[in-house]
Amino acid sequence: MNWASAIKGFKSYLKLERSLAANSIDAYTDDLGKLYQYAELQISKKSPTEFSLTDLRDFIKWVNELGMIPSSQSRVISGIKAFYKYLLMEDLIASDPSELLETPKITRKLPDTLSINEINKMIAAIDVSKPEGARNKAMLEVMYGCGLRVSELTELKLSNLYLDIEFIKVTGKGSKERLIPIGGEAIKALSIWIEQVRVHYPIKKGEEDLVFLNRRGSRLSRVYVFMVIKQLAELTGLKKNISPHTLRHSFATHLVEGGADLRAVQEMLGHESITTTEIYTHLDREYLKSTIIEFHPRN
Repeated sequence: MNWASAIKGFKSYLKLERSLAANSIDAYTDDLGKLYQYAELQISKKSPTEFSLTDLRDFIKWVNELGMIPSSQSRVISGIKAFYKYLLMEDLIASDPSELLETPKITRKLPDTLSINEINKMIAAIDVSKPEGARNKAMLEVMYGCGLRVSELTELKLSNLYLDIEFIKVTGKGSKERLIPIGGEAIKALSIWIEQVRVHYPIKKGEEDLVFLNRRGSRLSRVYVFMVIKQLAELTGLKKNISPHTLRHSFATHLVEGGADLRAVQEMLGHESITTTEIYTHLDREYLKSTIIEFHPRN
C-alpha cells in the first residue's frame, strides 16, 4: 500500500466511520503527513504498512529534534495511533506497531484566567453605541457566560438559541452537540444584538442562521474574535496573556471555585474525559490562604 492511497482511505474512515468534523480530519491527516514526510527522507522510503515500532520511535525523535513541543508530539502520536488502528481494522497490517508507542510526559500548565472584576472591566470598555460594540458585548457575555470555544461561538446558530428556557445548543469537537444554560446578562446582550442591530446587517446568502456576523454580513473568523479580545485587554490595561480561550478557562475556574459539581462543569465544557476538567480544581494560593484565615477557628 502506498502513502497516497493510505491517507485517502484514512480520511474516508475518519469521515464515514468516526463521523469527525472537518477540522479534526484535517488535523489527523496533517499529523500523518509528517510521518509520510519522514518516510520520504529515509533511504528505505518505507510504505506505511512497513513501519515498525522502532521506526515510529525514530520518527518521534526526528520531530523532537525539529523542535516540536511535547504537547504537539503527543497530538501527532494520537493521530498515528488512529491511523494504525484503521490499518489493523482493514486487515492491511497483522499487528499494530504504534500500540507500545509512548507519548511524552507533558507538564500541565495552568491556563491564565481573569478575575470577575477584570472581565467586568473588559465588557465595560466596549463602546456599545456602535453596531459592532453591541455584537462584541454579546460575544463576550456568551463566551464567558457559557464557556464556549471560539469555534463554537463563530458557528453558533439562531435556530439553536432557546432563550425563553435559558439554554443554547452548540456543536463542539467531533460534531457533538450539547445544551448549555445561559444567564440573564448574556441573554440581554444577545437580544439587543439580534433584535436591534443584526436585523440591519446585509446578510450574505448561506449565513442567515449564524448569530454573529461582520459588517458585510459574513461569519466572523476565529482570528477576528481573537483580535477583539486582545484589543479590549489592551484597552483595560490587562498584562495577562489573553485569548478567547481565557474566557472559557475563567468560566470553568469561577464555577469550580464557587463550588460547582465537577461533572456538571465537564458537561458544560464538552470535555470527553473528567481528567481534562480536573485542571480547573486548582485554586489561587491567596484565595486558599484568605479562606483559612476567614473560616478556620484557630485563626
